[in-house]
Amino acid sequence: MKTLPVHLLVCLLLIEAVVSESLNDDVSGPGKTIFERYKKFKRQHVDKQMTEKKCTDVINQKSIYSNDNSCKETNTFILADANEVKSICEGQGDYLHEKHLTKSKRKFKVVVCTLTKKARKPRCQYEGKLYNSRFVVVQCTGVPVQYAENVLNFED
Repeated sequence: MKTLPVHLLVCLLLIEAVVSESLNDDVSGPGKTIFERYKKFKRQHVDKQMTEKKCTDVINQKSIYSNDNSCKETNTFILADANEVKSICEGQGDYLHEKHLTKSKRKFKVVVCTLTKKARKPRCQYEGKLYNSRFVVVQCTGVPVQYAENVLNFED
């Protein structure tokens, strides 16, 4: 009888390892787990306190650059907390089959930061524009992992 709890514990640990591994399988790049991609998404695109005047400071502070390490041409911040944005992938979004993306059911405030002065990092300079009512389109893998666009009105 004493071996049953031990066997049960071993089985549970094996199940946890398999589930954890499958949740962390990368779907787009070597070495990046879904969790890492979600953390990067939040860092680059979710900031409830963002304003259009803070683009340069925030982008430089958060080290947001293009894949080649140059200044990004644009970066969009969703003015909401992480759980509100994550909910797009948890039933509060509509899946766009043709694009394989998910559009939020509700509108968000967003700040779009556009590069104004090309320079080498960290001297990237940006100008921001606030949009008060935009649908947000993201790539979901259980959680948002890639920002796609924001749109005023949306037709499937």
